[in-house]
Amino acid sequence: MILSGRGVTAVLGPTNTGKTHYAIERMLSHGSGIIGLPLRLLAREVYGRVVERVGAAQVALVTGEEKIAPSGARFSVCTVEAMPRETRASFVAIDEVQLAGDLERGHIFTDRLLYLRGRDETLLLGSGTMKPILQQLLPGITVAERPRLSQLFYAGQKKITRLPERTAIVAFSADEVYAIAELIRRQRGGAAVVLGALSPRTRNAQVALYQEGEVEYLVATDAIGMGLNLDVDHVAFAQDRKFDGYQFRNLNPGELGQIAGRAGRHLKDGTFGVTGRVDPLDDELVERLESHEFDPVKVLQWRTVDFDFTSIDALRRSLDAAPRVAGLTRALPAVDQQALEHLARYPEIKDLATTPERVERLWEVCALPDYRRIAPAQHADLVASLFSDLVRYGTVDENFMAEQVRRADHTDGEIDTLSARIAQIRTWTYVSNRPGWLADPTHWQEKTREIEDRLSDALHERLTKRFVDRRTSVLMKRLRENAMLEAEISVNGDVFVEGHHTGQLAGFRFTPLAGMEGSDAKAVQAATQKALALEFEARAARLHACGNSDLAIGSDGVVRWLGDPMARLAAGDHVLHPRVILLADEQLTGIARDHVAARVERFVNHHISTVLKPLDDLSRAEDLQGLAKGLAFQLVENLGVLFRRDVSEDVKSLDQDARASIRRYGVRFGAYHIFMPALLKPSPAELITLLWALQNDGMDKPGYGDLIPVLAAGRTSVVTDPSFDRTFYKLAGFRFLGKRAVRIDILERLADLIRPLLQWKPGSLRPEGAYDGRRFTTTTAMLSILGATPDDMEEILKGLGYRADSVPADEARAFLVGQDANVIPTPTPTPNENAGSSEAQVEEETSGVEAASESAAPVVPSDAPAEVAVEDTEANEPKNVLLWRPGGRNEGQQNARHKGGRPASEERRDGRRPGASADGKNRGNGAKRGDRQDRGDRKERPQRAERDGKPQTARFEAKPPRKEKPIDPDSPFAKLAALKEQMKK
Repeated sequence: MILSGRGVTAVLGPTNTGKTHYAIERMLSHGSGIIGLPLRLLAREVYGRVVERVGAAQVALVTGEEKIAPSGARFSVCTVEAMPRETRASFVAIDEVQLAGDLERGHIFTDRLLYLRGRDETLLLGSGTMKPILQQLLPGITVAERPRLSQLFYAGQKKITRLPERTAIVAFSADEVYAIAELIRRQRGGAAVVLGALSPRTRNAQVALYQEGEVEYLVATDAIGMGLNLDVDHVAFAQDRKFDGYQFRNLNPGELGQIAGRAGRHLKDGTFGVTGRVDPLDDELVERLESHEFDPVKVLQWRTVDFDFTSIDALRRSLDAAPRVAGLTRALPAVDQQALEHLARYPEIKDLATTPERVERLWEVCALPDYRRIAPAQHADLVASLFSDLVRYGTVDENFMAEQVRRADHTDGEIDTLSARIAQIRTWTYVSNRPGWLADPTHWQEKTREIEDRLSDALHERLTKRFVDRRTSVLMKRLRENAMLEAEISVNGDVFVEGHHTGQLAGFRFTPLAGMEGSDAKAVQAATQKALALEFEARAARLHACGNSDLAIGSDGVVRWLGDPMARLAAGDHVLHPRVILLADEQLTGIARDHVAARVERFVNHHISTVLKPLDDLSRAEDLQGLAKGLAFQLVENLGVLFRRDVSEDVKSLDQDARASIRRYGVRFGAYHIFMPALLKPSPAELITLLWALQNDGMDKPGYGDLIPVLAAGRTSVVTDPSFDRTFYKLAGFRFLGKRAVRIDILERLADLIRPLLQWKPGSLRPEGAYDGRRFTTTTAMLSILGATPDDMEEILKGLGYRADSVPADEARAFLVGQDANVIPTPTPTPNENAGSSEAQVEEETSGVEAASESAAPVVPSDAPAEVAVEDTEANEPKNVLLWRPGGRNEGQQNARHKGGRPASEERRDGRRPGASADGKNRGNGAKRGDRQDRGDRKERPQRAERDGKPQTARFEAKPPRKEKPIDPDSPFAKLAALKEQMKK
């Protein structure tokens, strides 16, 4: 092996020395030429530059996967693998010849630099580390060393988020590249991604993102060290270990220098450093990188080109040949040799490869690149299938190829899926460009190229969508240009600076988006605040002039203007006058802030005085005096509802004039409550509940706001929730009665139904539900207005202080028949005829109930119905009727006096002594407690039936007859009585 370097020039030096540019200029000075480059991506770049100079018709592009060959083309741009072994071109150049030492591809570069020559000029371009080995292998070679055009400096270690703009971050695995790109997108707006696994079209598109300034960061593998011309100011190593195809190892200084040298272009200095989990570089290594002093390449990878195609075994033996020249070493088995080793064990392949021509064709097929990065055995199976078709049919089975291409022709899926499809289609692009492999190569070249381009565009789109925030990148570009940033606020409160969403404005409060840091964030914030200052003034003016319909108070106590929170209410000096606390940023100042505060306070006061007008009017009443004024004060303090028992003495002391003056403000004096019916509506009740909760820290108490929907639904009673605060029932207009709560106004209607039954006098026409003048039974009308069942009715009456006597149904029926038989024809005056004393009657008749309510807690009802109690143990036992009567404080003594189980009036009528049974025997203390019935308080007994035409009064008087009070002319009872008198006339 005799080698010569005559006519060969080696142009050596570090990166950024203009070697590739020099080679292009030299090639164009010749009539014809070929230039070989290490990457298909770089070949595409150089092809474009040459086409710009001489036109597309004069330039061919030849790679393993692509061929553009115009007839009569004078210049060829190739990947090194696609360069011919012999040529008649005038000029030949091989770039990055230091790759001849690469374990995987080195033997290809070695073969070309040793044997491929131009007729007139040959250039070898590469690192200065190649000088000794080239001079050794190619005696007579001319070496031209070129200095770097700019300086390279070490910048130390920095966090990824603090790396300067125009930085290339280098990692050696796809997962690490993606993780870094994702972090930069969140923090700095986005990054372009360059990996060796990407298709050239995708890599070109990603590089264009970076070169055109749409993103300021590039995350890449060591592919950027292969001659890509990038506008990089800083290179940061996020990893310093890589897998070289055989093992994981640390990068050597020459490899680090090749990558770091991409920083700084032309005369602009560059920097390099480390980031992430990489330890800072030691001083010696830094000095070597800055001065570009690396260990020289001592050996080049070599593999024979004298192949013996006699048989498969002969071919394998020829591949094992060792070099006979010092400085060369036999290369490790490459992908093609690994495939051959697998196929040599396939019997069907041995049966087919029986001639030198077929063995040569097998070796040609073994050169298929493993784009998919699959296991060698799997790759060998594909090679075997292709070889079998070529031998048996002369071409690859196009049906099989069509199916494989069809599977790859889908642009859906994420990054990894699209990358796998691109690797698949690149395999068939390579097949379509092999001469003689297909019956219709042009069709398949066009189809596979179209699919690869479509998949590459889809992958670029996915990468950009995942790793680039376009709005942020545009914003960063404007900041670099020192332009005035334009901010705008959308109708729904989104704040944008140069189209970049910076936060949300709600009312007068701005919430910035998280994630922006550094000087860029400060500039964005300044532009945002400038826009907010103008917007705050405009909003304050609009709010000050708006109508009350644009404002609202929510159940959370927040005042909103057109849906945006303006202020919140807090406890004030009085329950009807809460404090107003503005919800506004510090940028709302001066007159604008005063206008907002005044408008909100004016609305709150107006809203309360409008919704709670009766209560507000009562609080401002100036015509009330004495006890009436005191009662009005208590009503206001209790938000419109008082239990009558709590103010019974004050009510009794009021004269008719005082009562009339209070009633003019919408106050009603009921049997159980003093209240304002106008407030028993959803809107006033909701506001009352809110005001009480603000004053008593009640918003977090259970039951807050839960009863307003019940009131709005028109429910007159509701099952109580023991977890709720009982106050909320009263605030919503309900009376809490044990297991059931009833609306206050409905209870007063119930009292109106009960009152005639207790006022009825035996001997007159008996209304439904009346029994003996002091007790009554529940009626359908009572159940109807309460919306309750008999069980509910029992619970409600007991909660109101009534007590029940149980009487057998037959006995009660017989008693009522007797009562109805004793009716005297003379009509009994209705209770409303004595209208003048109606108020006094209500007070006197309810005094017993009030006393019971004060002393007795609500009683849990039994499981039996309110009207009839049925014993479970005896199904045929007669049913009992519940007779209801007002309870009292001295009920215990009264029960002791009435143990006979019959009404007192009936005892007197049939002549039996108290305690005597129906058979005339005195049960005495031996009577069952369940059979005893209360005779009631003597002062509450009804008048006895008239005898001999003369009414008989009760034998016992609790107190002398009270003096009649003056008739209240405004009383509804007085007006009704006057109307009836007119009708009689």
